[in-house]
Amino acid sequence: MSARGEIRSLTLIAGIFLVVYFAPVGSPRLGGALVEALSFARTYAREHMLFGLLPAFFIAGAIAALVSKGAIMKYLGARAKRSIAYGVASISGSVLAVCSCTILPLFAGIYARGAGLGPATTFLYAGPAINVLAIILTARVLGAQIGIARAAGAVGFSIVVGLVMHVLFRGEEVARAEASVAEPEPDAHRPVSQSLLLFATMIAILALVNWGQSPGASGLGRFIYRAKWILAGVAGIALAVQVKLWFRLSAVLIGAAVAPAVVLALALPGRPLPAFLLGIAGLVFVTWRGGSESRTWLDESWSFAKRILPLLFAGILIVGFLLGRPGHEGLVPTEWITRLVGGNSLRSTIVAALSGGLMYFCTLTEVPIVQGLMGSGMGKGPALAFLLAGPAVSLPNVLIMRSVVGTRKTVVYLALVVTMATVAGFAFGAVFG
Repeated sequence: MSARGEIRSLTLIAGIFLVVYFAPVGSPRLGGALVEALSFARTYAREHMLFGLLPAFFIAGAIAALVSKGAIMKYLGARAKRSIAYGVASISGSVLAVCSCTILPLFAGIYARGAGLGPATTFLYAGPAINVLAIILTARVLGAQIGIARAAGAVGFSIVVGLVMHVLFRGEEVARAEASVAEPEPDAHRPVSQSLLLFATMIAILALVNWGQSPGASGLGRFIYRAKWILAGVAGIALAVQVKLWFRLSAVLIGAAVAPAVVLALALPGRPLPAFLLGIAGLVFVTWRGGSESRTWLDESWSFAKRILPLLFAGILIVGFLLGRPGHEGLVPTEWITRLVGGNSLRSTIVAALSGGLMYFCTLTEVPIVQGLMGSGMGKGPALAFLLAGPAVSLPNVLIMRSVVGTRKTVVYLALVVTMATVAGFAFGAVFG
């Protein structure tokens, strides 16, 4: 092992020893922090893993297995026209409107398939940051000034982050693009419209099952929320038909996979989870039995799950242990954070951006958290920095991103988001605070 590897191993062993040696065993706060870590992980597993990550893994696997690498390179590759690449990345990311962890399998999928680092990181930031519902809720709860600033900052940041990442790692990306071009590309034997329809249906399912109710929502938003499981069921049947046509499967096989989920949905209309899980099981069954191409889709989806889930839960446990769930305390007292982010000083803005970049938020929950912090003295500048850094980055996000693009690129991405959030927040606080 190299000297650097030996130092890393020694540091890890020493760190674990010191934590165990000085652990305040029997301390109520330590016991509470352990409970918070498990509670936070359980909340995430119940509310986000099933409805968020399971569809996302299948979409990422489909990108890796079914999408032409040439198409990815044409629109998102390192040599693609910038206006097209970053426009497509920001729009496609923002349309999903999912949390930072749900976007990661999709980011990993397009990056593995040949997307340039710049467009891929734009997509990564845009997904959770440019969330229309969250921005509307921000304006309603925290005021129009912060809502407009959050919208403008999120859109601008998504482009700037991608462009800076592209410039800083341009040499590596050009070499990667040349290697991708040298690989033989299989002939496309399906029309583009069929591919777009398949992915649009899967994305619709992902969006519908995660559609939250915004306070005061009316019109279309309220209708979608009330009817989301009916709409998701229709989309699921449409997906089954498309999978049959895509892989040329027998109607008997598709019927055997779909019928149990439909029957269960009709029998338990108020409990969508069993029917949803049975639908996922049916998709697994169909892709496993469908042939080599559909089996490749399943294998790619499982590959993303194996890589991402352990790191995700490690990050969730750490965040829960240190900071607790919203409204609950972990090892770090809430009053410390409130004291550090009070006012509109540069220090409080930096702390807000850093803490936002390490915490994990369920979609839309960052707004009431910031509302509570502002009620305890947080200034408008730190609040904006928190909102710009928090939803787009988290400790689980960082751990998983590192496994996809490496430590150096991950550190640069995190530093860019935190720095820009700090600058934007401090400027906003100086003007409007």
